[in-house]
Amino acid sequence: MMSVASKSIDFAGKNLVSCGCSSNASFDRYSVRNYAKVNSKGWGRNHGTRKWVCYKRKSTQCRVSSMKTAEPTVNGGTLAIKGLTEGLDLKNYSETPISPASLFEVVADDLQTLNKNLQSIVGAENPVLMSAAEQIFSAGGKRMRPALVFLVSRATAELLGLKELTVKHRRLAEIIEMIHTASLIHDDVLDESDLRRGKETVHQLFGTRVAVLAGDFMFAQSSWYLANLENIEVIKLISQVIKDFASGEIKQASSLFDCDVELDEYLIKSYYKTASLIAASTKGAAIFSGADSSITEKMYEYGKNLGLSFQVVDDILDFTQSAEQLGKPAGTDLAKGNLTAPVIFALEKEPKLRDIIESEFSETGSLDEAINLVKSCGGIERARELAKEKADLAIQSLHCLPQSAFRLALEDMVTYNLQRIA
Repeated sequence: MMSVASKSIDFAGKNLVSCGCSSNASFDRYSVRNYAKVNSKGWGRNHGTRKWVCYKRKSTQCRVSSMKTAEPTVNGGTLAIKGLTEGLDLKNYSETPISPASLFEVVADDLQTLNKNLQSIVGAENPVLMSAAEQIFSAGGKRMRPALVFLVSRATAELLGLKELTVKHRRLAEIIEMIHTASLIHDDVLDESDLRRGKETVHQLFGTRVAVLAGDFMFAQSSWYLANLENIEVIKLISQVIKDFASGEIKQASSLFDCDVELDEYLIKSYYKTASLIAASTKGAAIFSGADSSITEKMYEYGKNLGLSFQVVDDILDFTQSAEQLGKPAGTDLAKGNLTAPVIFALEKEPKLRDIIESEFSETGSLDEAINLVKSCGGIERARELAKEKADLAIQSLHCLPQSAFRLALEDMVTYNLQRIA
């Protein structure tokens, strides 16, 4: 039987699985966030973030990794459950549910500026392409990736005494959101999806030709702005992401309805399609803060493992949420032959599931039967454990940062993701 803990996999020299230790200090969220809100304009003056460590400490216990004994962790963050049989109680991650709005409150001004700049950076000289891009920009996305750029930028800048974000920090956030948007447009074309976040997709409104051109244009435009950052390390980092997108799509297309796909292959594909961009976002932000390589690599690890955890959670929700909640039909990936973590785990226990999938759901009701088998064979539970394992690794990578509202928000991002499957 395949263990939930994945083997060590190397992506372009990056080790997928790492280990680390935990800090046991937790901070009063209300005090820290309100201090940050009041001082958001001059957050670095007099090393203000260093004062936050004097606030009230709290002790919490949370469980993430399926392979370790539970330990106290930072800010109600993550570390360990006692074993696979103990259950997956996620309520201990936070005293109250975390919303995206509260996560990004400390960088709300940064995100507001980004939203204003996105339209102009795409280019007003292409009205049709602009309209197509606007369809995605206005579709209710959380702006998670640029928010991570801002959070890591401000958290790492504390180490260097940098008092404000640079133009390059802000431009990086804009580039990252453009690349993400371009990838969504192309993904919807490849997947033949009619809905994105409950709205019609670009190719549904404008046709496939315009959708492909809109995605291409945004990739090209983002590359031009990327080159103008004049930082060869970041240029290589983000250029690799665009290559990874294509590699991920090819890998996925070549393994449709393949019941022999292994967990490691799934993780590699998930890295290419999701985690690569998030990891590049967080590392690039640290580079522009002037952090040394040990810190930038930790930020890469944080983004990578957060991205993998997010992908696993999304794949779980494809089985557990309704079409209304998902903004697309439930079970879409399975119906198209894209076998995700819950299916891979369920296939280990249920031979009948293999037969149904390999028939490509040719019989009426077979898709619903397959979904029920995934749920009844423990596929969902084991996928939850995998998501928590990656979340644990993400939290560990933040221990190099000083305590601040920005680090707290980065930790809460991990918690928020796991609360989606609580």
